[in-house]
Amino acid sequence: MQPEGWPGHIWLEGRTSVHLRNHQLRPSHMPRGPAAKTGEGFLNPAMAPARTRSVMLLADALENGWLVPEGKIIRALDALCATGVRPRRWRKEIPSQDRLRITANDLDSDALAWARESHRRHPVGDNLQWVPEPSRFSREQEGVVEGGIHWIEGDATRLMVQAPFQWIDLDPFGSPVGFLDSAIQAISRVGVLEVTATDTAALCGSAKTSAARRYGSVGITDSYMHDDATRILLGTIARVAAMHDKSIHPILSLFDGHHVRVTVLLKRSKEEASNWNQNIGYRIRSEPYHFAPQSEGEFSGPMWTGPIFDAEIAGRITVEKAIELCAGRDGDLPEDWGEVDIEHSQREIQRSVRHISESAELLSQEHLLVAVDDLGIAAGVGQIPSMKKIKTGLEDAGFRMARCHMPEAMFATDADWQTVLDVTKSAK
Repeated sequence: MQPEGWPGHIWLEGRTSVHLRNHQLRPSHMPRGPAAKTGEGFLNPAMAPARTRSVMLLADALENGWLVPEGKIIRALDALCATGVRPRRWRKEIPSQDRLRITANDLDSDALAWARESHRRHPVGDNLQWVPEPSRFSREQEGVVEGGIHWIEGDATRLMVQAPFQWIDLDPFGSPVGFLDSAIQAISRVGVLEVTATDTAALCGSAKTSAARRYGSVGITDSYMHDDATRILLGTIARVAAMHDKSIHPILSLFDGHHVRVTVLLKRSKEEASNWNQNIGYRIRSEPYHFAPQSEGEFSGPMWTGPIFDAEIAGRITVEKAIELCAGRDGDLPEDWGEVDIEHSQREIQRSVRHISESAELLSQEHLLVAVDDLGIAAGVGQIPSMKKIKTGLEDAGFRMARCHMPEAMFATDADWQTVLDVTKSAK
């Protein structure tokens, strides 16, 4: 039986066809902020870049063997899948499909019906079937395997305590804190947790009571609030993980448009979990800022103060790889798409990973983050030099510099603050 309102109209995200309800307008290419929710079964087009990076990271884990040994299976769960775009993209766009066991769960039966019908109408090839693992409570898993995806209609928290997964995606509406405990427990001895947070008012410091209640943190709404938001979320995940004898290793952590998105590798280790707070501290607002284990003066935190990227993995998240995996091909394109649509779609894929590989090495180690718009006053210059000139000046002085994937113009460098100021003055 088809869902009410079917078939709506078709949109292409990555290489995957999505049926949108008639009440949802055709998404604009390259959306920058939160879209207005137009009803149940809603697809947020502003989250497309996060889904593209999720496809790339899961593909990279299979290709390069950093999660499971070569030939072994990865059990992946989209715990709050809504219209099922992410698990369908996992199934459509990732090579080595025989090594994936994908579960898509949502409590909204109507949204799930649209997801399953979209998947039936746009099959991805071989109808991969398998028997889901029994739950921890010695009963059969719920749902049905159809089109290579295990579809479940149920409560995410309840599902995550029933069976282990090696890859869990949490993309709730608002804060993810209510799901973290169950998700971290559900991760195998080694596994990946991807988390989205859209309650950015709390994470960025403008909703102080919410920040204190949900994250136990204080934020400041200045040029570094988006990096703060990313680090506050990482710190929260690290704290909850330590409660379950697990440590975190950030793979890719960034603020994109209107949300924070972090991907961390979790490992069971009592020794490492006991030392979780070695990477927890505060950002002290000085010139330049610095991290400290205790709060003092004007500060934000507590937050994660360690690396936020994995140099090797994030270094492979390139524009070329994104196009190879996720750009629509002739057989994928909707009938009403023209050259302009195709060009815009490819630009969106490219934007999803822009600056990530270039900044991977710096963001995986101690670095200085510099807000370009603040440099003019700090250096006492009227016109801020271009990023290209600053980069050339820093490299000529023997340092590295890379632009970061941030809403505002920012770069990371291993240079000291005085060198950054000197280069800014001389490069104008």
